[in-house]
Amino acid sequence: MIHLVPIPLLIVTVTWLIWAEYKGRKDWVYVAKPLSTLLVILAAALAFTRPGVDGVYTAWILVGLALSLVGDVALMFPSQRAFLLGLVAFLLAHVVYTIVFTVYSGFQPADLITGAILVAIAVAVYRYLLPGLGRMKLPVAVYVLIICLMVNRALSTLFGDVFSPAAAWLVAVGAFLFWISDLMLGINRFRRPFAWNRISLAFYFGGQLLIALSAAYLR
Repeated sequence: MIHLVPIPLLIVTVTWLIWAEYKGRKDWVYVAKPLSTLLVILAAALAFTRPGVDGVYTAWILVGLALSLVGDVALMFPSQRAFLLGLVAFLLAHVVYTIVFTVYSGFQPADLITGAILVAIAVAVYRYLLPGLGRMKLPVAVYVLIICLMVNRALSTLFGDVFSPAAAWLVAVGAFLFWISDLMLGINRFRRPFAWNRISLAFYFGGQLLIALSAAYLR
């Protein structure tokens, strides 16, 4: 169970991060945010300590988390260029997750249903954000579609027989929490700022942690 060791520390650092965000302590944010992501990466890496772990799957999850670390660092800065860099890094992380979930789990008949639901949600979200997007219309449109595809591929693991039930639920719930965090971030940035927007960090790190832990329970 050594792969669970980082979780208490992660709870502390994410709580510290959210508190620092609300206090406007950027100096603490610059420490707590990448540290939190590094703890998630550690949780995934510790899967290698388990007998029979799938090294290829774990390695690809680590690639996705490494790209997320780049995105996390970029989004700590307020400029439009930094935001775009963060968007691209997270887009690539979603692409990595999408590919690895698909390669391992394949396609299931239920994917058509979940895909149709997610496309409808993606269109509704994009139309809601559209008035505030400005020059970010195309990057955000691509990002919304890719994250919905990633969630679709994550949900697909629930209906196949490659992922263990534990790993499939970790992936599916983790992807959904990731999606919720991005939705909150998008609404706050592009449409309607709200006081408790930094709670999205709890959803984000929770989602990433669950995806990371799936490496230890794949089969």
